[in-house]
Amino acid sequence: MSLSARRALDRAGLKLSLPSYQALPLETRRSLSELGEAPLVDERAVSELLKGATTEPLDKISEPSPSAAPDHLIEALGPERPLAPKVWQSLSPLDRYALVKCEARGRARSDLFRLHLAYEEIVGATALSTHLGHDGALRMVRITDKPETKRRAVAESFVTMSEVAFSALERNDAPKGNVLEVARLAGIMGAKKTSDWIPLCHPLALSHVNISFSPAENRKNTLRILCETEVRAGTGVEMEAMVGASAAALTIYDMLKGIDRAMTLGPTRLISKSGGQSDFFVRAEDP
Repeated sequence: MSLSARRALDRAGLKLSLPSYQALPLETRRSLSELGEAPLVDERAVSELLKGATTEPLDKISEPSPSAAPDHLIEALGPERPLAPKVWQSLSPLDRYALVKCEARGRARSDLFRLHLAYEEIVGATALSTHLGHDGALRMVRITDKPETKRRAVAESFVTMSEVAFSALERNDAPKGNVLEVARLAGIMGAKKTSDWIPLCHPLALSHVNISFSPAENRKNTLRILCETEVRAGTGVEMEAMVGASAAALTIYDMLKGIDRAMTLGPTRLISKSGGQSDFFVRAEDP
């Protein structure tokens, strides 16, 4: 019997012997596994699916907390197999169930070996980085089960140039045309294409991108670029904001390099973010 099917049964408070499970139609077994793979098991659907099958009632087994691994699991894994809260939170409910289920089988050597194998398969190198799989291969962080919330981020970048170039920018008479409008479009396009630039970023359907420009305070001949991004998703838009600001800055360089090739870009940095588990971030004022 698959682990996903066992999870569905445990959540519904039903016991199904292996012969009874094997006697189920293939489509029923497939549906049972799909119910067990869901972020939240539909207990009523499990009961309806198995109506007529030979089952026995048992105490429902609650899901392990998504915030941190149980102490008994941490103890069974030992210090050689760390399971930090952030890593635990990145696992799917089915993966968390599998680890707890393996540990609950007991602490005989064979059962511990099974638990250690499950750890290597499910967690592996993610104990050090959520971007590494159990075999050390790179992967995207799982956000399937994260709640979709409104996320917002603001980033800035700067372009410092010669007085001649800055004057051309202010007069809007640069040889290549309207510098700021081209840079604005580049910033918006860059933010939308962030997952193409940054390998492990998730593609996001941004609901809002705004690029604005202003002279930088206390910095002569310097343009400040501000990029604001918004989305409703299971991951944040910090990278999109910084890519948008960077793309706009690079475009300004390209548009004005005929006047000044010694322009400097940066710093590019996050100003604020909101939404998600880490909630708010606001950069402190520079001293």
